[in-house]
Amino acid sequence: MPLSEDRTEVIQVRQLWKIIENPPNRVEILRDISFTVQRGQFLAIMGASGSGKSTLLGLLAGLDTVTSGRIVLDGTDITNLGEDALARVRGRKIGFVFQSYQLVPTLTAEENILLPAELSGYEGDARSRAKELLDRVGLLNRAHHYPVQLSGGEQQRVALARAFITRPPILMADEPTGNLDSANGQHVLDLLLQLNREERTTLVLVTHDPLLAEYAERTIMLRDGRVLSDEMAERMLNV
Repeated sequence: MPLSEDRTEVIQVRQLWKIIENPPNRVEILRDISFTVQRGQFLAIMGASGSGKSTLLGLLAGLDTVTSGRIVLDGTDITNLGEDALARVRGRKIGFVFQSYQLVPTLTAEENILLPAELSGYEGDARSRAKELLDRVGLLNRAHHYPVQLSGGEQQRVALARAFITRPPILMADEPTGNLDSANGQHVLDLLLQLNREERTTLVLVTHDPLLAEYAERTIMLRDGRVLSDEMAERMLNV
């Protein structure tokens, strides 16, 4: 089936397989996955450990290669791109929030936020943008602190600001509250949703937490590498 040219579909996935061959063993991590995500949508991807959800997110972000199938991000087919081209796509089109923050320990909070802008050649006033984002996540007074001087919740708020620095059309988050206590986790989630609305970003979030997934407009459930259910599609069919 040909991929739609409709630009309202910011993510398009067709017949995606991820297989690890280690003869005589063959592990099918993802099996024939197909879906599209509309611009501005908040999609949660759920599943038990080993269901393939983090692998799927890594493929969508161009951090891993597919065995077969196609992925189009914001009009760019990333399926067979080389690493340099993928890095350019990630720099322009994707913000990423990791469970473990992934801040550079030798850089301050402000410098960590600026890093994607510097690597991608962001054309705006990156320093002004970084200060704006620090203010929006409540850390302007911590701009010159290093990660070791910040709490886990503060580090993840820095990571949120970093993800939005280049104004990417797509934000991907892998268990963004998984390392935080309930209070800090809720605060980070509230900030993530607020920034996502204000920046009009398409959000794809991987989680095992059904309470977190309740905030999403749509939830895809994976089991054994296949799509078990797609809640929005089912609701639309029942309208």
